[in-house]
Amino acid sequence: MSRVPILGIAVALAVSGALLAQNTGTVPVAQTDTPVAQQSQEQYVYRVKQAVKNSERLLDLGSDVLEERDGDDLFVLGDKTEGDRIRAAGFATTIESVMPAPKWAPPKAQRDAGPITRADINETYYGGYRTVRAQHAHLDKVAADFPALSSLVTYGQSWRKSTGKGGYDLRAVCLTKKNAGDCEQKPNSAKPRFFLMAQIHAREISTGDMAWRWIDHLTTNYGKDAEVTRLMDSTEMWVVPITNPDGVEIVQQGGNSPKLHRKNANDSNGASCGFGQIGIDLNRNSNTHYGQSGTSTDPCSEIYRGPGASSEVETKALEGLLGKIFPDTRGEGDNTPASADTKGMMITMHSYTNGIIFPWSHKSGATTGNDAKIRAMAKDMAGITGYTYGTAPEVVGYAASGGTDDWVYDKLGVPGYTFEIGARFGACSGFLPQYSCQDSTHWPKMKPALMYAAGKAAAPYK
Repeated sequence: MSRVPILGIAVALAVSGALLAQNTGTVPVAQTDTPVAQQSQEQYVYRVKQAVKNSERLLDLGSDVLEERDGDDLFVLGDKTEGDRIRAAGFATTIESVMPAPKWAPPKAQRDAGPITRADINETYYGGYRTVRAQHAHLDKVAADFPALSSLVTYGQSWRKSTGKGGYDLRAVCLTKKNAGDCEQKPNSAKPRFFLMAQIHAREISTGDMAWRWIDHLTTNYGKDAEVTRLMDSTEMWVVPITNPDGVEIVQQGGNSPKLHRKNANDSNGASCGFGQIGIDLNRNSNTHYGQSGTSTDPCSEIYRGPGASSEVETKALEGLLGKIFPDTRGEGDNTPASADTKGMMITMHSYTNGIIFPWSHKSGATTGNDAKIRAMAKDMAGITGYTYGTAPEVVGYAASGGTDDWVYDKLGVPGYTFEIGARFGACSGFLPQYSCQDSTHWPKMKPALMYAAGKAAAPYK
């Protein structure tokens, strides 16, 4: 693998500082009085040399290890003291790039934002990315404009809402040409189901926009595009555009300097984290190989797994929804295959590294009983997107347990994939690409890949 240019990672992560003049998004409305810590200091990207072979020890430090590798080197995001901390643990570390402190312009908090209205659909930040309220207003508009194609589902509440601290409902939409019995929360559906979810990691803002575009692609092109029409006639398309709304609210509080918040907003396990972040990593919290590789017990770690498996209301609600719409077709044991007649596909969108990841992610070298078919579909999607593909240890160089893609396969037998959207370096890379990248780079790759994946939901293992 070729070396990543120093300037490349700076562009990948520091876009919020470099592109402020190009992004003039409106300031989002806050729904809580909980203060958001200012990201007021410089941030550093550290190259940790020859770290792949010791990735578990690096993750045990609680470092923010990026979804990135360069040969056997990994990369860590942190403050000016993080490099010393990593070196003290025995790693050879150099500074790859320095991100200047952003110009902080937090929005004014409003105690009572009021009910979500159609007007909220125009609420954006950082040049065009939609706020949580805009995403939810969009769902309402889709349901009103396409009643024969859409059904809205509220499947839970965020941590803040469940504790009376603001927050949001957890919302999904089911899209199909509706017949009697379609979109019911029952596992034995007449139609196969394709499930797409976004922004479980809040700072990965490209993913929510991809979900928005996917919803519009299916609804506005029904009856006009033969492939879309065929899929909507035959398949239920489930979409959760914002899986972690409390976390996204923290991100959007930065306006044109989005805060790089990854986790949810649950601060009951540690309310003061300094440069680290409050909350639980919802993609380490699922009840599958919980607490194994790539997780932390430190509440301030970016990969804090939480106090127990599926401890978070967002995780419980998501697993509950998936369990209601997919039947369980797989027995116990990592090597036990799912039934050949399994129906369904799931994709969880993340960023970044231009990769397609599939189970197992919890341990290097581990493969599922359906590895050949799952890997073949990943190869096809990689061919469409130009991405790399493999398990997490194969793609990003380290294992990660408790993730959604592992859970849906482990518990239900449904093939689960993680799409890591965005390159390692360049103008459209990283967590915060300028909004124009969604049109120019990301959506042209995602649209055909998602159409392919949705088409596989009827018989993924055949």
